[in-house]
Amino acid sequence: MRTVTLSAPDDIDAWRSAARALIADHVAPERVVWQVGDAPADLFAETPAAATAPAPASTFRVPRAFLSLADDAALHRDPQRFALLYTLLWRLRDAPRLTDDHADPLVRRLEELAKAVRRDIHKMRAFLRFRSVEEADGATRYVAWFEPDHHIVRANAAFFVNRFASMRWSILTPEVSLHWDGAALAQGPGAARADAPEGDPVEEVWKTYYASIFNPARVKVGAMLKEMPRKYWKNMPETALVPQLLATAQARESGMIATAQDRVDTDRVAAGGNVAAAWTALRDEAAGCTRCPLHRPATQTVFGEGPLDAPLMFVGEQPGDQEDVAGRPFVGPAGQVFDRAIADAGIDRAAAYVTNAVKHFKFEPRGRRRIHAKPDAGEIDACRWWIEQERLLLRPRMTVALGATAARSLFGRAMTIGRERGRVQTLPDGGAAWVTVHPSYLLRLPDPAAKEAEYAKFVEDLKGAQAAMG
Repeated sequence: MRTVTLSAPDDIDAWRSAARALIADHVAPERVVWQVGDAPADLFAETPAAATAPAPASTFRVPRAFLSLADDAALHRDPQRFALLYTLLWRLRDAPRLTDDHADPLVRRLEELAKAVRRDIHKMRAFLRFRSVEEADGATRYVAWFEPDHHIVRANAAFFVNRFASMRWSILTPEVSLHWDGAALAQGPGAARADAPEGDPVEEVWKTYYASIFNPARVKVGAMLKEMPRKYWKNMPETALVPQLLATAQARESGMIATAQDRVDTDRVAAGGNVAAAWTALRDEAAGCTRCPLHRPATQTVFGEGPLDAPLMFVGEQPGDQEDVAGRPFVGPAGQVFDRAIADAGIDRAAAYVTNAVKHFKFEPRGRRRIHAKPDAGEIDACRWWIEQERLLLRPRMTVALGATAARSLFGRAMTIGRERGRVQTLPDGGAAWVTVHPSYLLRLPDPAAKEAEYAKFVEDLKGAQAAMG
């Protein structure tokens, strides 16, 4: 009997190394006991029957499907997961396509484990909420509490590092804690729920926003509980409002239906008031944004402006020097080019909503001047939440990305403007978008003839975006 001890419950690399050695020695699954740390080994665990005629180790190749399955299933809390995976690995020597047989009991059981793990990973990404705390050095750290069902925390770390690269944050769980300082990731011991903050000043603003956009006519309680079980409610500030909102949803919906014919105009005014209140709460929250370091040298947050029922939404890169001082988007030299271009395209700026992908001015000081510096991917990602909320409130018929930074913010990936411009695109949330250059690009062209030609092309792009709305 062989006993294999793994140092951690999610140590898939150690399991692979041990499994390779056991296969090379032709050790059958029923002769192996898998143990994690100091946990007692299960000597009486059931192991599915294995083939008895091993193939030569030198000719054994592991299918890619098995590696993917093992990466996920190994993170499950089932104490038999490593034994089950080794049994499947043993059987693959004689049946290399066994992972394609989804009716096989062993394959089906491991697929169910892997599916549960993937769902838990998704839940952590969707329902984890950070709350701000002030550290001893005066910096802001964002702390979140989460209770996973499986051993997914370390496997999920890269997602949060990439998504919140410019923030200092900590994720506390009962099993392990993760700490990111903006440059390196550190691990710590498990924590208790009491170690995490209960709330922060921003949450009251967020609750106002959430209550304002809550639509009782679209409530599907069963579907909501399926996707967001009650166990996650305590992690999120808005869910404290859910019981009361649900309790009044049916009555509110019935009232809306009963009086709809007589109150069309009134309902429109009320809806506009809700959107205005939510937008104001969002703007006020953005004014105190510290999601990335750009807030420190900038004068202020520059939020979007325009009608909240605007059919066209323009998204630029970031505020410039004049916008940073004025607190309004597109009022500098690029803004003047933009104003002239949309006028030539037959678009009324007063009827459009204008904003930026990044809400703070990024610059390099040169004497008394502040020279524009391009936002990096982390800064764009840190500000993406604001753009998503602006679009959620406005629901524009067309969103125009002005330049590569705006396109990356809206689509979540780098885009080549020359290849993508001038046609209708579909955003990740299903909305319509149009990609073109940023007005500042025209200012940088040295040749007058080229500048005039590119300006005309820019105007045609704007006309195309308006025409594409139908």
